[in-house]
Amino acid sequence: MKVYDKAHVRNVALFGHGSSGKTTLAESLAYLTGITTRQGKVTDGNTISDFDKEEQKRGFSIGTTMIPIEYRDCKINILDTPGYFDFVGETEEAACAADAAIIVVNGKAGVQVGVQKAWDLCEKNGIPRIFFVTNLDDPNSSYRGIVEALQERYGSKVTPFELAIREDEKLVGYVNLILQKGVKFTGKKGEKEDCAIPDYLQSNFEECENALQEAVAETSEELMDRFFDGEVFTPEEIAGALFQDVKDGSVVPVMLGVPTDCYGVSTLLDVIVDFLPAPDDEYDDAKPMSAHIFKTLVDPFLGKYSFVKVKTGVLKNDATLFNANKETEERISRLYILRGKEQIEVTELHAGDIGAISKLSNATTGDTLCTKASPVTYEGPAISTPYLYMAYSAKNKGDVDKLSTALNRIADEDRTIKLVNDSETHQTLIYGIGDQQLDTVVSKVLARNKVEMELTKPRIAYHETIKKKAEGIQGRHKKQSGGSGQFGEVFMDFEPSGDLDTPYVFEERVVGGSVPKNFFPAVEKGVAESVQKGPLAGYPVFGVKATLTDGKYHPVDSNEMAFKMAAIKSFKAGIMQANPVLLEPVASLRVVVPNDFTGDVMGDLNKRRGRVLGMNPLEGGKQELLADVPMSELFGYTTDLRSMTGGIGEFSYEFARYEQAPADVQQREMDAKEADEDE
Repeated sequence: MKVYDKAHVRNVALFGHGSSGKTTLAESLAYLTGITTRQGKVTDGNTISDFDKEEQKRGFSIGTTMIPIEYRDCKINILDTPGYFDFVGETEEAACAADAAIIVVNGKAGVQVGVQKAWDLCEKNGIPRIFFVTNLDDPNSSYRGIVEALQERYGSKVTPFELAIREDEKLVGYVNLILQKGVKFTGKKGEKEDCAIPDYLQSNFEECENALQEAVAETSEELMDRFFDGEVFTPEEIAGALFQDVKDGSVVPVMLGVPTDCYGVSTLLDVIVDFLPAPDDEYDDAKPMSAHIFKTLVDPFLGKYSFVKVKTGVLKNDATLFNANKETEERISRLYILRGKEQIEVTELHAGDIGAISKLSNATTGDTLCTKASPVTYEGPAISTPYLYMAYSAKNKGDVDKLSTALNRIADEDRTIKLVNDSETHQTLIYGIGDQQLDTVVSKVLARNKVEMELTKPRIAYHETIKKKAEGIQGRHKKQSGGSGQFGEVFMDFEPSGDLDTPYVFEERVVGGSVPKNFFPAVEKGVAESVQKGPLAGYPVFGVKATLTDGKYHPVDSNEMAFKMAAIKSFKAGIMQANPVLLEPVASLRVVVPNDFTGDVMGDLNKRRGRVLGMNPLEGGKQELLADVPMSELFGYTTDLRSMTGGIGEFSYEFARYEQAPADVQQREMDAKEADEDE
């Protein structure tokens, strides 16, 4: 593949709901431009995009795949992204590299949640976009219905560039509103011929044509004057005027097709070249080289590849680059363009283009590569925070190290996977976006590393504390086994310290030397050891003030160990007399849902023992709900919220504080401790 400058590069991401036809469209684009001689099918597992074994097994995309194609002296870097929400991190990474997007809409399913999320992602990243309506070979599909639904949701900026021509409830052609003519499909490789505009479309054609002419008129005063004078703009004038509108997002074209038959795909290619922008003026070949890593691919057969978008200068093979984030140097041995799993070696990439570097030693997604003389860093892709978490372990204890290595590789590739060692529950936790994603991780680990991984419900990090004061609690340790024995006796007070963030506060008020000062540290050690596992249900103790008030010692048999053991006995007895209670972690929860779902979500929060603290109206007919909810009740909330809201609801939370748990929760945990001890 030849080298292209930025004026002849288009970086286009395919977004949309799961199973809307993104990968099929990518396959059709590749076929029409001569990349393949035969169109692959998702159902057959032979598409360029879905080369991963997991994707072929499951029948949908899991990762973003790069498919560079060449058309009309332009290189179009197609970024085929997953549509299922669990793999949103891949989509967000693609948005970081894309200069434009095609949002694929299933003509039968309608404007699904994935379409809305794709629009929001484009808005967030300032990405110009096109809607491409697929599945129009289905008799139950409706192109016009899709256009109306999009205009109702996003306003008049949504502008159809085409109208569907149907015969016997099948798509047979389209009306090109820019060229103002009908087109009929004649073959399976996008062949077409001009045709008359059907009578039944005349009214809709005139309405859409007038809207398009008006949109052109609004681009300048001169064109507006001509429009009011009754002039009709030429196709060249329409295209020239609308380019800037599409680029700045004030016009969002709607197009149509059937990618399985290549219907409408050649016209889409022309619109990509003519209407979607090249990388902007910030990308400059003349400046020192810099590139941003927006994605990492770790494949068991291909190896590790860092996907880069060249920001400035020219990235060349055999260069030594500076990793500005890690402050280390990286040697580039090979520079590639990846097309699915195919590796195409190139000598250089210019600013604005996308490629891949193999086997970088220290670099990770989000890092910037540049020259050491001109260091610079670019902001990485904003990746969704994972809130679903499970405890994980290796089924075979001998595979613990292999499992750790395998998961770290997956986490390098997917930044929405987080691995955490929980010091309180002593569990290893894996965080992700959803159940499907974690199920994929388990499957990948088995397939790639032959390691069986188990996911279990995580334990909750409860705490224990006391509510009242217990005074003069005796702790006596005496052991005689011939010769010198062990003896230590303490009297201690236990009361709430008022600080639930700190395990304990230790003080002494010993009068008259009943306990020598050199044994005070041993008594505190006993307290420090005791708070690690409380007597109520075995959870760590917080918020206790322990005061040593009196005691006894023996000049020969007393030692540090004896006083430590005496303090432990006093602690156990004292805590049980000081009204011990269980504390549960509480999270501050933020939920954003459309107004229609507010009642259902609030009812569900009440069932979860949540306290709704406030509601705030947001743009787009949405509500923000703020609530305090026990962490134990948030398990499974990702799945439940999706179910309640059809996938459109979003939430986030953070730990807020510990609060006293209800009696039934406390009893349940005490019973669980007793059952464990019986076992």
